[in-house]
Amino acid sequence: MPELPEVETTVRGLARFLDGETIVRARVNRPDMRKPFPPDLVQMLTGARVTGLGRRAKYGLIHTDRSQTLVFHLGMSGRWRIDPEDEDKHDHFVIETDGHRFALCDPRRFGWVDLVASEAIETWASFASMGPEPLGSELSASYLKLALKDRKQAIKLMLLDQRIVAGLGNIYVCEALWRSSIHPGKAAGKVSMPALERLVPAIQEVLTQSIEDGGSSLRDYARPDGELGYFATRFDVYGRENGACHRNDGGTIRRIVQGGRSTWFCPKCQR
Repeated sequence: MPELPEVETTVRGLARFLDGETIVRARVNRPDMRKPFPPDLVQMLTGARVTGLGRRAKYGLIHTDRSQTLVFHLGMSGRWRIDPEDEDKHDHFVIETDGHRFALCDPRRFGWVDLVASEAIETWASFASMGPEPLGSELSASYLKLALKDRKQAIKLMLLDQRIVAGLGNIYVCEALWRSSIHPGKAAGKVSMPALERLVPAIQEVLTQSIEDGGSSLRDYARPDGELGYFATRFDVYGRENGACHRNDGGTIRRIVQGGRSTWFCPKCQR
């Protein structure tokens, strides 16, 4: 599933060609993806000027001058294709400007789009209960200490809870916990302040590096220009079961299951 860096990479790629442009055509090729398309989607977008693009957690945002924001979620396999040479049968939604065509391609159809009043975007149902953005100034060791107080659940699971931090996914939590030397199974409320002070910059560093690398390109994901990201070549623990720890401490990467998801860590340096 595309995670925060992949969505950020997508938004930045779209912005290069779409920001400030007028949408001259919009087309829906099927009635639904994961959810039905808004019935007024084509009408509201046709003739609208794009006033900016952004991201909230794992959602992309396309703002327009009609006080409406197009929100998209890429689901399991969705991606935007810019100026594709041929139309794909999985191009379920297409918008065009005078110079470019943007096709939302999603073979598994777990993605979806919606139209939200721009002034109400922060209180929209999917965003209302979200925690702070991991790359924003609101995420701090002090914030986490308070948010995780007396929580007995594992720190790994708490970091995946969108109410605690918005947009963190399995890959980057595993990597950040390794970088900050925190055991993923440790009770969240018992993680010390010094450890949290290591964790916050580790989260931000791993996300920033992945964005710079264009994402991880796991399974079906690719950037809008069709190129693959290469952050997966930097993984220290994710998917490296039985591999040697990159700290060269003699540790071996282990895999456990937490909350139905795989977790990779080094039992020697993550305590």
